[in-house]
Amino acid sequence: MKNLKYITFLFLVVFATSCEDVVTADLNTAPPKLVIDASIDWEKGTDGSIQKVKLTTTAGFYETHVPVVSNATVQVTNSANTVFEFIETPGTGVYVCNNFVPAIGETYELTVVTGGQTYKAKETMMAAPEIESVEQKDDSGFGGDEIQIKFFFNDNAAQANYYMTAFETNITVYPFYEVFDDEFTNGNQNFGMYINEDLASGNLMKFALYGISEKYMNYMNIILESSGGGGPWSSTPTNVRGNIINQTYRDNFALGYFRVCEVDKMNYTVR
Repeated sequence: MKNLKYITFLFLVVFATSCEDVVTADLNTAPPKLVIDASIDWEKGTDGSIQKVKLTTTAGFYETHVPVVSNATVQVTNSANTVFEFIETPGTGVYVCNNFVPAIGETYELTVVTGGQTYKAKETMMAAPEIESVEQKDDSGFGGDEIQIKFFFNDNAAQANYYMTAFETNITVYPFYEVFDDEFTNGNQNFGMYINEDLASGNLMKFALYGISEKYMNYMNIILESSGGGGPWSSTPTNVRGNIINQTYRDNFALGYFRVCEVDKMNYTVR
């Protein structure tokens, strides 16, 4: 009986150890696609002159780094044909402009030339309201023991508005995003809301309110829904097309979106 117990124990140890083996699946890897991260955000209280565009490509599932795209030409042009040049910080794929001039209602065109192909996109800069107040509730959630944070802002009744909110904390890896419009709250007080069961007194938060276009709201809705609500950095089952069009080979589209908007930001410490 003692030997039987020993044999059983040994079998369980061997079985448990074998379960730790790493299985690497042989996955098909598609040809790399250009990814253009072109978010021109004019933060309230700044002149908005420093803006960045980042160029990378997609990589295989098991790759440990993101390939950058260097030696590209990156420009943004306004309606007066003023050209803002974005110059790469060598070897980083990050292209920086130090003299950008943001203006609400202005339409901008992005041009990226790389690998003998030209990519373009147009977008109009949208205004963002000011974040006016913050409310904290300590008895939210189904169990009444979760902290809820809301920030409030007033909607402009003179036009249709589209918004994106972003919440960052020191206890989460990625920001939490939501997009919505003012169809049922036109001209009224609106809010952005964040709730997390792990949020506690002393946690640091940053939240932001973006004024965005209707097209960008629809794009982000697809991103958030296809990633299962896990945020735009979760994996998605399909490539989601943005507004960037390949002028040389139309079917070889780039991933990403050219966004231009005003944003109001605030830091907050959970009480």
